[in-house]
Amino acid sequence: MDPILGFMGTTNISHNTNLMIAAAATTATTSSSSSSSSGGSGTNQLSRYENQKRRDWNTFGQYLRNHRPPLSLSRCSGAHVLEFLRYLDQFGKTKVHTHLCPFFGHPNPPAPCACPLRQAWGSLDALIGRLRAAFEENGGSPETNPFGARAVRLYLREVRDSQAKARGISYEKKKRKRPPPPLPPPQPVISTSPN
Repeated sequence: MDPILGFMGTTNISHNTNLMIAAAATTATTSSSSSSSSGGSGTNQLSRYENQKRRDWNTFGQYLRNHRPPLSLSRCSGAHVLEFLRYLDQFGKTKVHTHLCPFFGHPNPPAPCACPLRQAWGSLDALIGRLRAAFEENGGSPETNPFGARAVRLYLREVRDSQAKARGISYEKKKRKRPPPPLPPPQPVISTSPN
């Protein structure tokens, strides 16, 4: 059995796609309450990142199973990943102003508007990073990773740029602070005084 499909088949979430995100949230609540009630005595507790990566992977697997026709991961392409990202937009909480909105380009609009809510670019970017890592950890090769497809990278760049314009927010890459160069070792003092 394919290790990727074996791992993806371990979830038991309802086949209703509208419940998919709610099921992931329930899983998150259940895992956080069970880990807090255990008092941290478990030795195999996963980090918050690893838990989120597992939930994202399971959610994507559920999406593939609910796809019509159902898709296997081996047949999944960058186009299917884009379809998944667009599907997730309906659950977004970030207001993205349209070109016709009077608040287009305003970071803090003074009044509410009817513009759609979308997934924020940063959330999508982090999601793709986790899914890309999960794909390779579960037996996929980097060369066939649909989450690293050029179309996905271009889509994320387009979302970033359009949200930056619509929300009036600059997504400049943060410059890493470089540590100061190490100081040279102190030179020994040689005295030339006659004795």
